[in-house]
Amino acid sequence: MFRLVARDIAIDLGTANTLIYEQGRGIVLNEPSIVALRFDGQRKTPVAFGAEAKSMLGRTPEGVKVIRPVRTGVIADFEVAGMMLSHFLHKARRKSKALFKPRVLVGVPSGITEVEKRAIRDSIEGEARDVKLIDEAMASAIGCNLPVTEASASLIVDIGGGTTDIAVISLKDIVYSVSVRQGGDAMDEAIINYLRRRHHLLIGEATAELIKCTIGSAHPDYDRQEMEVRGRSLTSGAPSSLVVTGEEIREAISEVVQTITAAIRQTLENTPPELSGDIISSGLSLAGGGALLKGLDRHIAEELNIQVKVAADPLACVVEGAGKCLDNPDLYKEIWF
Repeated sequence: MFRLVARDIAIDLGTANTLIYEQGRGIVLNEPSIVALRFDGQRKTPVAFGAEAKSMLGRTPEGVKVIRPVRTGVIADFEVAGMMLSHFLHKARRKSKALFKPRVLVGVPSGITEVEKRAIRDSIEGEARDVKLIDEAMASAIGCNLPVTEASASLIVDIGGGTTDIAVISLKDIVYSVSVRQGGDAMDEAIINYLRRRHHLLIGEATAELIKCTIGSAHPDYDRQEMEVRGRSLTSGAPSSLVVTGEEIREAISEVVQTITAAIRQTLENTPPELSGDIISSGLSLAGGGALLKGLDRHIAEELNIQVKVAADPLACVVEGAGKCLDNPDLYKEIWF
């Protein structure tokens, strides 16, 4: 009966990736938050979603556009986001035998507006019988197995594609939080701008992300790494390639890294003294895709003189935490809204 009626769902609607957790099954979908559309006048026809659509970035013919409906953690294109979520939910529930629509818990960035909350609810309501929201920082802390129910401080830094959420949590509530609209996408954009400005080489989003994942870092220990980068020369207009170093990429993304570090420092400065003592002993937990940037934990530890731990599976922390809330509603129901 439980399988037929009550398979509730948790969603991490991220700028870079969308993850879906189903009760009793765990994470059932992890796809890029990207849609490829064919435009015929005013008509939009979906061509591909997720990984298939991402493979089309920079390679589409005339009349087909690849769109990211979620920007800086919130829905930028309501219609396309609705298409994407409907497709992902159908795909995730294809193997489910549930007869009724699920209840859905969605992770959202700290400090989003009521209009943005309404947009998220409206995009999902057609596929759910009830939609609740949870702060991404709180969900991430639960997913990292931090003691959020205890009277001690837990400091979580969730670096996503579009936003970085930082929060001090105690007794199932957020004591202080900061959300900055900087994350993995800002690093990609910084790499594109650096290569255009320094080497007069034009590259696309997919190449920038590959560079970041391959030789990108936040610490000088990785400066000697090298990678061949291919793109279009802005001086000759012909295809061109060059070798870039880890030091160059660290320089390119340094402004984004410093913005995140400054936001963590601001959070520490605004934390009550008693809780600051807890943070000294327990340290800081890094989650989100940005936590995978090489040397970021060491950079933050050296800059702020604080212990830094990276989550076991940074990409899944938010959806895993939201899933735990669904599995233990009596313990966590007061933290969603």
